[in-house]
Amino acid sequence: MRNVIVVGCGRVGSQLANMLSDNGSNVCVIDKDPRAFDKLGPHFNGSKIQGIGFDEDVLIRAGIEECDVLAAVTQLDNTNLMCAKVADLLFNVPHTIARLYNPDHERAYMQLGIDYVCGTSLIAEDVFSKIVSGHGSHIDTFGEFEVLRFSLNLGKRGKTIRVKELERDHELRIIAFERADGSASSIPTKDSVLYHGDTVLACVTHELIPWFSQYIQD
Repeated sequence: MRNVIVVGCGRVGSQLANMLSDNGSNVCVIDKDPRAFDKLGPHFNGSKIQGIGFDEDVLIRAGIEECDVLAAVTQLDNTNLMCAKVADLLFNVPHTIARLYNPDHERAYMQLGIDYVCGTSLIAEDVFSKIVSGHGSHIDTFGEFEVLRFSLNLGKRGKTIRVKELERDHELRIIAFERADGSASSIPTKDSVLYHGDTVLACVTHELIPWFSQYIQD
């Protein structure tokens, strides 16, 4: 179970919080306006805290010291940026994500090394995909794709799987892999065999990540 803090309970934040809650995450939502929590609806089973998302005391009350992911999705880019940097620099949160509302600020986000989602639609889905992919696996965003580095989890599927069983045309490519014991690394062919625990580099569309997350070892 992931511990996630969502800052901002507007349309995007409330949708994201409910998606994460339904997916089994432990979610806390922060918003300065208590009326915003009405958007969560009656079935939201996470927690809610009124306050400013970059205030240290508010973040501590929200559980940031045990937080795996913080997503700042208000409509104010400066607020999102501050929330992400406070979570990263002061509390060492493993993965922070900020909504970029104004694309004119994209250069600043990139220079600061902030993982962000930019656009006017499907924002909640994009942030959700980043979170469920595993906070340690995200490397970069490339258009509609996420580049992920992770340990392969085959669970009860057996000890091996071929690359062609994972790949999807135009949606998922296995870029490279390294054996779990470090004995070899390679750029694969479709017939290459992967073993449980191998380190894998993959390029995956946002939409496919919820399905693909079953192969990502936490």
